[in-house]
Amino acid sequence: MGISMPNLLGTDHFGIYVHWPFCAAKCPYCDFNSHVASHIDHRTWADAYVSEIHRLRATIGARTVTSIFFGGGTPSLMDPHTVSDTISAIQREFGVANDVEITLEANPTSSEANKFRDFQLAGVNRVSIGVQSLRDSDLKRLGRQHTAAEAISTVTMARDIFPSVSFDLMYGRQNQSLEAWDAELHEALSFTPDHISLYQLTVEPSTAFGRLYDNGKLNGLPNDDLSYELFERTQSICSDHGLMQYEVSNFARSGHMSRHNRTYWRYQEYAGIGPGAHGRLYLNNAACATETELSPETWLSVAQHHNTSPAQTLSRISSRDQSVEMLLMGLRVHEGVEIERWLGAQDAVDVAKVDLLEQDGLLRRSPSHVALTPAGRPLLNAILREIIK
Repeated sequence: MGISMPNLLGTDHFGIYVHWPFCAAKCPYCDFNSHVASHIDHRTWADAYVSEIHRLRATIGARTVTSIFFGGGTPSLMDPHTVSDTISAIQREFGVANDVEITLEANPTSSEANKFRDFQLAGVNRVSIGVQSLRDSDLKRLGRQHTAAEAISTVTMARDIFPSVSFDLMYGRQNQSLEAWDAELHEALSFTPDHISLYQLTVEPSTAFGRLYDNGKLNGLPNDDLSYELFERTQSICSDHGLMQYEVSNFARSGHMSRHNRTYWRYQEYAGIGPGAHGRLYLNNAACATETELSPETWLSVAQHHNTSPAQTLSRISSRDQSVEMLLMGLRVHEGVEIERWLGAQDAVDVAKVDLLEQDGLLRRSPSHVALTPAGRPLLNAILREIIK
């Protein structure tokens, strides 16, 4: 690991992602590493997280943590003491920035919302709530365990407890018209969220929805024209409500952009703790990728007994792969990719295609950045396929 390689991975920020792999039920659209378990020993899981954080510090050395993100799964199912112990271990091993952002993902059921005050006392200062829909019939179809009334109540409660509150909605759902989405999004924005994530439903192959789709039983999905109209209407309504689209699917008021997710999009350093968590680290003059054991049971066993094989593997990222990863992330955000990093990624770029996209008004180059235009944003995936060699 002593040979120096070109590096595009930024080191200005350092985030830690903590993966909680358990859910109350598996949603039919979800392809995350999430599992339903009848019994969870929270004390054992807390000890394992603390042990992995100690191992991480011994592996990578000193860092100042700028963001912590509890994702899943459903982290609001965690015992607040597990969250508290994990945050304390990160503070003890690394130290955190004075303005560290600590996010916890939550589902809007009353049993989980009732723990919000304890999560806040543990150190969480931002919550991200998986609302997904404000229509009960669609919530049931999406396999969600809450009602629209519970979602509204949870968002309202969260705003009284946390300095920053985000929630997710999903559009492009089965048999959803443009007019229906318009009304639903206006209703959601009437709660004046600090941050909102708006994702178009995608059908992943390894999910229950994927299997239904393959068998011709997932009806009523929008065609390409309606998908485009839904995307455009989403941007327009959010803009009218004073929310800045700082990433393709994310909108925020000033001061409430997700610092942790921007660490990913800006291709900065982050570590992954927990089953299936990934990381990008700069070690021994090289950008490195980490991958973690997926199985919760296996990960827990290894995390408890570090004299066995490690729960995480580490490998160098080639110069070209760094370029591709940085472009895949950086072109998602409004400001785009810094020009110095863009020039550093030319081994992966088809320059002729970039010129054509710029002429077509889909891409813009300035002295400081290369970014998608508003017309290019809905075509992000197609543009990436065009420009990456």
